[in-house]
Amino acid sequence: MPRFVKKHKHEIGLGPDDLKFRGEKKTDSVLLRVIDFDAENKEEKVIQSIEEVVPYKKKPSVTWLNIDGLHDEALMADVSKHFDLEKLILSNVMQTQARPTVQEYDNCIYISMKMLRQDEKTEKIHVENLSLVITETILISFQEFRGDVFDPVRERIRAQKKRIRNSGTDYLAFALLDVVIDNYIYIISLLGEKIEALEENLLQDPPQSIIDQINTYKRELNFLRKNINPAKEMILSLSKIESDLIEDDTYIHFKELLDNINHATESSDSYREILSDQLNIYHTTISSKLNDVMKFLTVFSVIFIPLTFIAGIYGTNFDVLPELHYKYSYFIMLGVMVVVALGMLKYFQKKKWL
Repeated sequence: MPRFVKKHKHEIGLGPDDLKFRGEKKTDSVLLRVIDFDAENKEEKVIQSIEEVVPYKKKPSVTWLNIDGLHDEALMADVSKHFDLEKLILSNVMQTQARPTVQEYDNCIYISMKMLRQDEKTEKIHVENLSLVITETILISFQEFRGDVFDPVRERIRAQKKRIRNSGTDYLAFALLDVVIDNYIYIISLLGEKIEALEENLLQDPPQSIIDQINTYKRELNFLRKNINPAKEMILSLSKIESDLIEDDTYIHFKELLDNINHATESSDSYREILSDQLNIYHTTISSKLNDVMKFLTVFSVIFIPLTFIAGIYGTNFDVLPELHYKYSYFIMLGVMVVVALGMLKYFQKKKWL
């Protein structure tokens, strides 16, 4: 399956508001989790149906409904019905290959972006589409499968941190987006450590396998950039949006998100340039080694050309050859060869060819 473009044939021609799952199913069952909190109280539980969340709509507290699994079309229809959300929103939620976007509706704000996680054991990077729907008192987050990077936010809620417990759904959305972007930077830094570690091998005696490492890191970095760079446009739009659902104080935090996403994109750009430089260094080093080999072979050949010439003259089959019957002729010839070879080596050193 390609990592950059994924499109199934059965998805072609679907209406924009059709509640059809368009993506790869990554979990068998849907998990619904609710955290309801205010400054004094907190309630956290797993629920079985959307109907169980309906009573929270009348409460003044903040309710966070997290849905793991996007393939249940009946459940998505219930979400649309009970929260009075346009079907177009839920249709976009079920489109896992959608680009990051932010859209304002009459009763909510819809946000979509990619969430990245790295498996600590296999170091494989998992990517999934994350969607947030911000209403006045309820925030709904949609994920493709169980497991995310939001545990720090949950711990802040459980630990009764004043800022998040006294704020609304807009600040909760900021907290979730902030963790996602911080994780971008973390994953880029892990890849960056590997890229920087290549420099020592490149400057010494690079093995042939290092070119495979460079190409592997380039593919991984391109994959990260493909998922991170579009999020920058979304964050910029979010920081400029004007909505009654967002408090004035929260706009400051959205601008912080813009700084963080800029940090992530600039870091990826820097490492991309480093990889290009490392590839050039590798080719330069290999060319230099090849030049050294060619230099040695050339000097070796040049030295033996006159020696071969001398041996050729000495070994000519003429009847009259003055030195032919001389007792020391052979040793004289060898001596001349040694003198010529040493003389040429001395000349090469003087010319700094060696």
